[in-house]
Amino acid sequence: MKRNIFVSIVVRPTMIRSALIIAAALASVPSCKAESGLASYYGGNGHRGEMTCAHRTRPMGSFVTVWHGGRSIRCRVNDRGPFVRGRVIDVSLSAARALGMIGPGVVRVSIE
Repeated sequence: MKRNIFVSIVVRPTMIRSALIIAAALASVPSCKAESGLASYYGGNGHRGEMTCAHRTRPMGSFVTVWHGGRSIRCRVNDRGPFVRGRVIDVSLSAARALGMIGPGVVRVSIE
């Protein structure tokens, strides 16, 4: 004897709306790891004054946001480093100017 089992699923507009709200909330959560530590800068003439940086683990070509003293910049990872203990990032000269770290040379930053 065969039995046909049909399951009826009722989809209400409120369920769809709730699912969309949850999906939007999850999509807005940053998936990258935040860091903080010391940053330095490297001199020389960059490529058209681009804001670039060197990071040990972030993927090449990815963008990171760096905060220092109430200022923030967005720079592209184009190199590996820094290879000095305690430092988390090296930024280009133009990025260092934008962050206001030219005078001190090494400053504490937050990265996301």
